[in-house]
Amino acid sequence: MKNVSIIIPAYNEEKRIGRTLETYSAYFDVLRKRKELDYEILVVINNTIDKTEEIVKKWKRRNERIKYLNFKRGGKGFAVIEGFKDSLRRNNDFLGFADADMATLPEEYYKLIISLKDFDGAIASRYINGAVIEPKPTIQRLLAKRLFNILVRAMLLLPFKDTQCGAKVFKRGAIKKVLGNISLSQWAFDVDLLYSLKKAGFRIKEIPTRWHDKEYSKINFWRAGPWMALGVLRLRLINSPLKGIIKVYDKILGFVP
Repeated sequence: MKNVSIIIPAYNEEKRIGRTLETYSAYFDVLRKRKELDYEILVVINNTIDKTEEIVKKWKRRNERIKYLNFKRGGKGFAVIEGFKDSLRRNNDFLGFADADMATLPEEYYKLIISLKDFDGAIASRYINGAVIEPKPTIQRLLAKRLFNILVRAMLLLPFKDTQCGAKVFKRGAIKKVLGNISLSQWAFDVDLLYSLKKAGFRIKEIPTRWHDKEYSKINFWRAGPWMALGVLRLRLINSPLKGIIKVYDKILGFVP
């Protein structure tokens, strides 16, 4: 039976993490009992000042397959990278991550895992045929995300229509191969991860998903968007003959990878 490690980055998630752990545990327990898939849920708490850790500890006592790490440093990319490192220490065949707000339901996440039979990675997508977003996004938000995707596709030639959806899963060997090459842990982490996998020759499949857009989002795309765009430009420079100017680039912009 294969094993999957589901990494959940958690920044001040006391209002939502309990429900997410309950729902994911129940769903994947059924798969485990059917001997279809074993699992662990690894919550990576980062820079949290609320009761997230206390709630995760409570659920850990209920389910031995729940694990957690706690760091003072923040950022989703940092949390996922540390989660990958920890998951690789155990015999996990698949490694992936999902948002703490359960925008991706466990049955949608399982669809990604099933796709790994023929691919090295599978990413949930909100913008390809068959995808459903509930509720429908505002025109402003949709425009911002589409503009960012156009930038990513133009600069890095990535074929994906949705690099930022917070549900992705990969085979162990793929993550082990590229983990040391990822340079962006704060801005545009997902893009860096997918670009590194593409450069290494791994096959990634984009899967339509049912996405439940949640209230209290931790990211204001219009505010974070410019920094994400600068992250994409930085990634392009690192992988070009101009990589020598990166230190100057970071210093001028005050950019923190």
